[in-house]
Amino acid sequence: MRTQLARIDAVLVQALIAAALSFAHLHDVASAAGQDGWKAWAYPVSVDLLLVAAWRRLRTGDAKAAGWCWFVIALTASLGANVATAGLLDLDQVPAWLRILVAGWPAVAFLGGTLLAHSAPGPAPQEDTEDQEGAPDPAPELPAQPAPEPTPAPPAVTVPAALVEHARKVAAEHHTRTGTAIDTPTLRARLGVPTPMAEAIAAHL
Repeated sequence: MRTQLARIDAVLVQALIAAALSFAHLHDVASAAGQDGWKAWAYPVSVDLLLVAAWRRLRTGDAKAAGWCWFVIALTASLGANVATAGLLDLDQVPAWLRILVAGWPAVAFLGGTLLAHSAPGPAPQEDTEDQEGAPDPAPELPAQPAPEPTPAPPAVTVPAALVEHARKVAAEHHTRTGTAIDTPTLRARLGVPTPMAEAIAAHL
């Protein structure tokens, strides 16, 4: 626990030192560019706030492209001030282009902060209910169908004994002439009776 606190304290101290140095460099550049008094102190505040807003946008995961864009812009302004005050720029003879950049920075910072803080949020995550709504509805249960009624058997055909005796003679004559047993279609044709009657007669032969 103490080791973790020591690491956190070291990080905080390092961050405070870096922020103080960058804050001072931005103040010096703004003051050298003609922004004196309270305005020179407002410039580093606007740069740091833009950095924080861009970093928060990157942490949320929404519109990361905009977050990276404004983060790079604010970081360039901060690093530019640090490099400019490292002896590469004569603060007593500030070039005109730097004065233009410093004068236009408030509008840039206002635009970036407004876009980062008030842009439309990303789409809300879909809930499981949407997946359930998109799933096909289960097939409705069909009502039980009644069992089909059994087909009634055809009524039994009553064959007169005389007709059976005549059919036997016809069958015997057919067997004597052809050497084969008579079939039902032939028997029906010879007797001139309907098919059910011929089948009933054949059953008696």
